[in-house]
Amino acid sequence: MRLFLLTFFLIYGGFHFHFFLRFRAAFAPGAAVQAVLVVLLLLGLMAPIIVRVSERYDLEALARLMSWIGYLWMAVLLLFIASSVLLEIYRLLVRATGMLISAEALRFLPSAGILFFIPVAAALAIVGYGFFAALEPRVERLEIRSAKIPKETGRIRVVQISDVHVGLLVRGERLALMLRKVREAAPDVLVCTGDLVDGQGDNLAEAAAQFREINPPLGKFAVTGNHEFYAGIDQSLDFIAKSGFIILRGEVATVAGVIDLAGVDDPAIRLFSLYRKLSDRGVISRGGGSGRFTILLKHQPLLEEDAPGAFDLQLSGHTHKGQIFPFSLVTRLVFPYHSGSFPLANGALLHVSGGMGTWGPPVRFLSPPEITVIDIGPE
Repeated sequence: MRLFLLTFFLIYGGFHFHFFLRFRAAFAPGAAVQAVLVVLLLLGLMAPIIVRVSERYDLEALARLMSWIGYLWMAVLLLFIASSVLLEIYRLLVRATGMLISAEALRFLPSAGILFFIPVAAALAIVGYGFFAALEPRVERLEIRSAKIPKETGRIRVVQISDVHVGLLVRGERLALMLRKVREAAPDVLVCTGDLVDGQGDNLAEAAAQFREINPPLGKFAVTGNHEFYAGIDQSLDFIAKSGFIILRGEVATVAGVIDLAGVDDPAIRLFSLYRKLSDRGVISRGGGSGRFTILLKHQPLLEEDAPGAFDLQLSGHTHKGQIFPFSLVTRLVFPYHSGSFPLANGALLHVSGGMGTWGPPVRFLSPPEITVIDIGPE
């Protein structure tokens, strides 16, 4: 954890320093203005720490205020850096053209003002758009036909949500807008594939009540994500239970007599306990090998080598589809199964949700929030 924090502050601090240099080059401000800017940038740099400390000491108003300021600023800064990189590439191309072909090309070199104002304008425009885009989940639809579903049973609708990150920012009306889509989908079964909560998980009774209003006839089931452990596993499990979900931790639940839901803990558990994780196949086998249609609920889109032969469908999340482009290019490198559906061996299928909420900045750009509606029926 110390190494992670050190790396984070070195990189994030470097981004703040780059912003400071661009501002100074564009405006040539006096010492007093520079000092004020340094203080504000330090506040932005430390905002995530201030949020967590405020939560720990139950200073919720301060925590929420710093969350909105700090995480919106984080989005602006990250997009400022991304835009600056593109301008730097352009500047290098102009310089190369001027040196190798014609010095006239150097007239097109951007000024210090342009190098600051274009990235700022682009960042603000994208954050403004992405803030509202994050409020309206789209619906991804899957239709699966299986001989394991009896004709007399008919279609069973499973709705998947993932990475809601209920906490300081995702709550109240913001959460209500998201859950409206879930109600409209009319699930027979609702499943959450992890990261239902975020932060300390305090004072979330209203959010739990909002989830309790959704009562699918065949039940609600959830598994842990990494943030359930970061927020405090006991508090997280309490919130999930109060939200009306049955929590599957290395367990199998059978719904409608024809579908087995097998749930596994997120690997983050290894950082917080000595619990020995069963293999995915080992968990699934607890269903008795009945031949029922089997869904594996697993937060991260990771595959164990022999698992696809044991399940028909794996539902995962975690990636947020990168949440804010172009950073989705990085998450795609880390997680080859980034978002969408992937055919696996033995006729199995992996579906990775882009997530319904946001982590950090309450912004999504070119990776809209989503819920997944899965209709499973007989062949």
